[in-house]
Amino acid sequence: MSDNKKEKIVIGTRSSQLALWQADYIADRLRKQYPGLVVERVLMTTKGDKILDAPLAKIGGKGLFTKELETAMLNGDIDIAVHSLKDMPVEVPEGLKITAVTKREDPGDVLVSPKYKLFSQLPQGAKIGTSSLRRKAQLLSARPDLTICDLRGNVNTRLKKLEEENFDGIILAAAGLKRLGFGDMITDVLDKKICLPAVGQGALAVESRADDKEVNELVAFLNDDDTLTCTKAERSFLNRVQGGCQVPVGVYGTMNDGVLTVEGVIASLDGSKVYRDHIMGQPNEAESLGQQLADRLLAAGGRTVLSELGIEL
Repeated sequence: MSDNKKEKIVIGTRSSQLALWQADYIADRLRKQYPGLVVERVLMTTKGDKILDAPLAKIGGKGLFTKELETAMLNGDIDIAVHSLKDMPVEVPEGLKITAVTKREDPGDVLVSPKYKLFSQLPQGAKIGTSSLRRKAQLLSARPDLTICDLRGNVNTRLKKLEEENFDGIILAAAGLKRLGFGDMITDVLDKKICLPAVGQGALAVESRADDKEVNELVAFLNDDDTLTCTKAERSFLNRVQGGCQVPVGVYGTMNDGVLTVEGVIASLDGSKVYRDHIMGQPNEAESLGQQLADRLLAAGGRTVLSELGIEL
C-alpha cells in the first residue's frame, strides 16, 4: 500500500443516486490503487438537497451542495468529499483545497425528447425543462420561440417530470445520465455552438483539508492533467465574471497537441444578447487565459448584461 501509513479514508457524499455513484467511483479507484485500504462512505444532506421547489439562482447557488460536506471535513468527521466540479463555488473555504480533478466524462448538454428526438425538430413554442440560466439563455438565443420551464431535482426526478409535466423535452448534462446508466435516453447532443457547458461539467473534484499531507498524497493519482488544466481556465473565467448559478455564462476548455483553447459565452437571460469568443495559449497560462477571455467578453458587452442582473464588476 505504498509507504503511506493511512489505513482508512472516510468519504463524505450527498445521498442522491448520482452523488453516490461519484463517491463509489472514487472509493473503487482508491481500493484498487491501495489494496488493504479501508474506504468508508458517510452520507450527508445539504441545503440544496432539501430545497427542491426553487431555482438555485434564487436560493443561493452552488455552495448549497457543498457547505455541509466542507464543514464536516474541517471538523475532521470526513477526510475527503467528492463533488461534481460544476457544483463547486470558485472560492474554496480556507483550510480546504481541490486535491484532484478526474478525467472528464462527456462535458456536453443533451436533449431527452422521446417524441421529437432532435433539437432541430422541436416544434414552435416547444416546452423545454431546465433549471439552468446558462442553458436557458443559450437555448433562447438559438430558438427564441421555445418555452423554457424550471426543472429541479435529481436526474431520476427530472426524467419522471418529463412525462408528468408534459415537457416536449428536457436538457440535462450528458455525464450524469451516462454515469447512472441512462445514456440510451439521450436523443440529441447539443452542439457546443448552441450551448457551451458549465464550468467543470463532466469532471469530478476531490476536496480535502489543505494540511492533510497523507490524504492529499493518497488521492493525487486521481488527477488528470489535461482536465485540471482546462478546468483551471474555466474556473478562472467564472471567478472573473463573479459567476455562480445566477449568471448565464458558459465556458469550455480543450487541450489539443499541447495547446489550450478556451471558449466562453455571456448571454442575457432572454438570449437576445450573446457575447462569445475564444482564446488559445499554453497550459501553464490556464488561469491567465480564462481571465483574459472573461475580460474580452465583459468589454464586448458582457458587463452590461451582468449589470442588468445586478452584478457590478
